[in-house]
Amino acid sequence: MRYELLVFDWDGTLMDSAARIVASMQAAFRELGLVPPPAAAARNVIGLGLSHAVAELAPDADEALRARLIEHYRAHYLELDDTPTPLFAGAAEVVAELRSAGYLLAVATGKSRIGLNRALAESGLEPHFHATRSADETFSKPHPQMLLELLDELGVHASRALMIGDTEYDLLTAKNAGVEALAVCYGAHAPERLLALAPLACLSAIDALPGWLAAAAATQDDDTP
Repeated sequence: MRYELLVFDWDGTLMDSAARIVASMQAAFRELGLVPPPAAAARNVIGLGLSHAVAELAPDADEALRARLIEHYRAHYLELDDTPTPLFAGAAEVVAELRSAGYLLAVATGKSRIGLNRALAESGLEPHFHATRSADETFSKPHPQMLLELLDELGVHASRALMIGDTEYDLLTAKNAGVEALAVCYGAHAPERLLALAPLACLSAIDALPGWLAAAAATQDDDTP
């Protein structure tokens, strides 16, 4: 295998959760008497840690107001909003297949730990991952700390890891950690925005990942003297 460790982003890569994220963020603003951000702006911050996302959307708000926005957002996303958040088609099968094939699997996400744990449990994917990091445990993307901690925990060199994500924050996190990156073009950020950061490829569906990895491994074998 060309890679030993595959690190997945969660929202927009494995789970189709953008609609609930956007609705919950807009509801939080409305409840506090603020003009809600446009859907495009709310989608743009998917992938950042929640405190960073709120700071982007409410740059003039003070710390106390941002804290209230976060509180209201979490209440909507975790309890009040019933917008479905299914896994993308084929995601569960791909994760199980890659685990069975011998890859180390991890998650690096802008979600909170409580949100990630709930998503892992509800999706049934928790047993497949060897390690996970959330944005409230370390620095938010695009800081490389999430990936660096995962590499250290699992004992993998950066050259043997691959970051897979749907936002420029994922690709920049990988770059900052010295890790190669693969984009998926069906998530929060537009393909042209992702391609501008020169990922190895931009997959149109998650079920294309095993084939892409097999081709990458075959290319490596062909290049070996």
